[in-house]
Amino acid sequence: MGYVADRWHKTRPGPDEPECGEHKGRVASKAHGVGKRWQARYDDPNGREITSLWATKAEAEREINKQESAKQSGSWLDPKAGQITVERFALDSWLPAQNINGRSEAEYLGALRRYLFPAWGSRQIRSIKPSEAGAWQQSLTSEHNLSGQYPNRVARYVRGVFKLAVIDRVIAVSPFEQIPAPTLVESTVQPPDVAEVRQLIAAAHKPMWGALLEVTALTGLRSGEVRGLTVDRTDFLRRTLHVEQQLVQEKKGAMYLDKLKTGAGRRVVPLTQRAVDVLAAHLATYPPRTDGDWPGLVFALPLGKPIQESSLDWAIKNICRRAGVKPRHWHELRHHYASVLIAGGENPKVVQKRLGHKDVMTTLRTYAHLFAEAEEQTRSVLDAAWAVPGETGSEAESLEQGGRIPESRSGEGDVVQLRA
Repeated sequence: MGYVADRWHKTRPGPDEPECGEHKGRVASKAHGVGKRWQARYDDPNGREITSLWATKAEAEREINKQESAKQSGSWLDPKAGQITVERFALDSWLPAQNINGRSEAEYLGALRRYLFPAWGSRQIRSIKPSEAGAWQQSLTSEHNLSGQYPNRVARYVRGVFKLAVIDRVIAVSPFEQIPAPTLVESTVQPPDVAEVRQLIAAAHKPMWGALLEVTALTGLRSGEVRGLTVDRTDFLRRTLHVEQQLVQEKKGAMYLDKLKTGAGRRVVPLTQRAVDVLAAHLATYPPRTDGDWPGLVFALPLGKPIQESSLDWAIKNICRRAGVKPRHWHELRHHYASVLIAGGENPKVVQKRLGHKDVMTTLRTYAHLFAEAEEQTRSVLDAAWAVPGETGSEAESLEQGGRIPESRSGEGDVVQLRA
């Protein structure tokens, strides 16, 4: 239990020390008359002594009772912890806790420095009010003119800072708790179809780029994952790829292989026989290095150097120009892979697993319109298969849409014939 100390008087006065002239029977200390008289003392849950000053003994006793009760209920907060500034907590506690690679860290830090620190960086984290949180979040679009996915992304970082402060018992409640996050605006992806991907592969100026295009389209790997793919992660016998690492490129150009951070990202991707043949032919033409700085890379530049993002961007732009199609980004090959799975009837959970998304909602948000198109295609196929000539909305509509409809049966053993 805690106790209250009288700062103005000595607890163990000497035998010859004079009595305090203001308080009978007490001996004045050096602090007599300076600051608040009563000091509340108690131990925090870790055994560290916490002190605070109060004008009256009753106030100090109430503080001790309050803190002891909070410790018993598990709701105790260090009164001094909330004094840390928003910037210091974000940099010293939140950012190191994110378990991200250097490039992502630079992205997170850039967002904090542009949008959070100028507004609240020097403020005590406990001083931010919900009304201020709502106004700041609104400013992302009204003042900073952010659009698309970016307002939600920036808000997610900042909301995460305050959420961790609650978990670390720095503050009791986040100022964003009752403030809805900005609407996540997902851009509608329109990936290339199989015919266009074939055009791109045929237009590749070097066989290596064609193989890289095709493998990406057949596996849905992210850019860093396919560029960081090594031979030891490729199982030709079982026709699988073990996606466990990625090639990371820092802003200053430094590159290194790093393990994927999330369990969802680490996955096993099944390979088609076509993908196996493409990989085998590529490795026969471009054998990977067995020594040096980058041994075992499946896709590499001359001398075994890894492929930089700038090289990848240049290659896809050049290939699109040679193929005579609209400019594409490499990531759209990943969207192509997803669209093929969805059109083939794969359920969202399978698509999520193949893509390495952290949750199925990410998959549904990104490809919702493709799932809707696949559902409509299913309806059309079933309508055409079960159509009866003469029924409204069956034969005539199917013919108008170029569908194929079955003729009626003439008997139990008749074979159903399809007509164009």
